[in-house]
Amino acid sequence: MSIPPPPGPQQPPTPYPQAPYGQPYRPWTQGYSPYNRPAPVNGLAIASLVFGVLCCVPGVGLVLGPLALRQIRRRGERGTGLAVGGTVLSAIGLVLWGLVLATGGASAFWQGVREGARDGASVTLVKGECFDAPGGRLAGETRDVDVVPCAGGHDGEVFASFRLRAGDYPGDASVGDTADARCYGLRDGYAMDGWALPDDVDVYYLTPTEESWSAGDREVTCLFGSVTEGADLTGSLRNDETVLDTDQVAYLKAAHLLDAALATAPDAALVEDDLPGHKAWAGRMSAALGRQARLLRGRSWPAGVRGPVRSLAAAADRARAEWSQAARAEDADAFREHYDTGLGLLDPEAAVPARSALGLEDTPPAAERGEGGAPDAPAGPDAPDGPDATDAPGVAATEV
Repeated sequence: MSIPPPPGPQQPPTPYPQAPYGQPYRPWTQGYSPYNRPAPVNGLAIASLVFGVLCCVPGVGLVLGPLALRQIRRRGERGTGLAVGGTVLSAIGLVLWGLVLATGGASAFWQGVREGARDGASVTLVKGECFDAPGGRLAGETRDVDVVPCAGGHDGEVFASFRLRAGDYPGDASVGDTADARCYGLRDGYAMDGWALPDDVDVYYLTPTEESWSAGDREVTCLFGSVTEGADLTGSLRNDETVLDTDQVAYLKAAHLLDAALATAPDAALVEDDLPGHKAWAGRMSAALGRQARLLRGRSWPAGVRGPVRSLAAAADRARAEWSQAARAEDADAFREHYDTGLGLLDPEAAVPARSALGLEDTPPAAERGEGGAPDAPAGPDAPDGPDATDAPGVAATEV
């Protein structure tokens, strides 16, 4: 009989096979990961939602939404809700835009935006419009005006406008100087017959301020207004090609040649201070009178106008000869002799018969009449207080 061995360090046999030490675990099967990584969000879905929220471009979101849904299904990406939301918002925005355009709300909206941006700007008015200013004052800063019919009383009438160059604000003085020069130069294009302007009418202008300049305002508005406080203008002052007949326009264009030359008189009051400048001015006067005479003779005038116009052309020839001699003068005394004679031949009364025949205003402006009502020639060299033809309110220079 055998006796079983006592228990020892040996391990009892196991019925299950044990893997050798160090054998690796089963690898993860394809399609799984030891970490839960979510699928990426589709970029077009995000863009669709963004453009859907931005109502200014709803059509873009409406296109991107369906494209995003197709990509999501094909790639297994996320963002279905974003794409659907962007599509719905874009569709709503498109409908709202259609309603705004159909009812004219867009123009009203942008008009409000422009008015807000131009707060404090020079007022935008159209050539030929008449208006009333706050308190009836055209001087100083004018922000708000009311457009009114020209037939009734009004404070101002717009005759031109222009834009200043872009860049930094040039300063109040520079803007004012530019407006002054340009507006006076544009005056004759709207009121061709300077004699028809009332004696108390002068040129004013509305200009950008430093504040409005930063908002894009560059517009200068040129206008007529009364220099008499509390006085209104009545009726339109417009007399140009839209109002005058062809003969009247032809006559006034010839007259403006001399107006332009007179306005270029040198700044020096004394001939001795700038003899070359005065001689150059006399040359411009001579050339303008020569062109004026040729225009007056070169047109076939109506029977009742032909005689007075020929007389004017002859007077222009006589004046041209004296101004031509002044342009060739060797000294101040010789210049002054021919200047005085030539200036005396520029008599406003000489234009009255032709103007009457043409149906134009035939009373010379007050600035060209003496105390007794007789014509007074424009001031020239050595006249200490003579009026400047370019600054006389509402008055064109003497015509021949």
